[in-house]
Amino acid sequence: MSTISSSNLSSRSSFLKEMGITEWTDRSSNATAQDTLVSPPVQPSGVVESPAKMPEYLPEVNGRWIFIGAKPQGDALTLFQNIVRVLGLPSSAWSLHDQKVNVDAVLGASTAPVVAIAFGAATAQRLSGENAPLTELRGSIHSLIHGENEIPLIATMELAQVLARPQDKALLWEDLLLARSVLQSL
Repeated sequence: MSTISSSNLSSRSSFLKEMGITEWTDRSSNATAQDTLVSPPVQPSGVVESPAKMPEYLPEVNGRWIFIGAKPQGDALTLFQNIVRVLGLPSSAWSLHDQKVNVDAVLGASTAPVVAIAFGAATAQRLSGENAPLTELRGSIHSLIHGENEIPLIATMELAQVLARPQDKALLWEDLLLARSVLQSL
């Protein structure tokens, strides 16, 4: 992992602080002092950068992210674009679909590892087949059946809810980190 300049680190730390998150540290047995990860800053413009402009400290993307939920609009769309940018996802590595999407049609015959993110309780319940409230669905890995395969499904809040309750940004970030770790382990 490459080192991060102190000015970039300071900038990223200020954005994390604004989100209610300090720093995330990899505490696995292989972790070193250089493995302290800080999320990259979120651009106010909400523009998703091309992969060539992505920060060098983001891990390589090996797989697809399928985001399912209410189509974001306005500030929620900006938040979604920032999520994609912060995760370092090139346009070929993710897709966004309405909550009533036919998941089998979206996945097709893909052989790449896939993780699905369900925005909102209704979407998470429909896709997972569970009737539990979102507070119980969050923080766990659920299965989305696709033919004979099971796709990991992570439930999180709707983006509009996160905007209405800024203190939930840290919970959204936790869910995204869980999804990233699941995809990296596939």
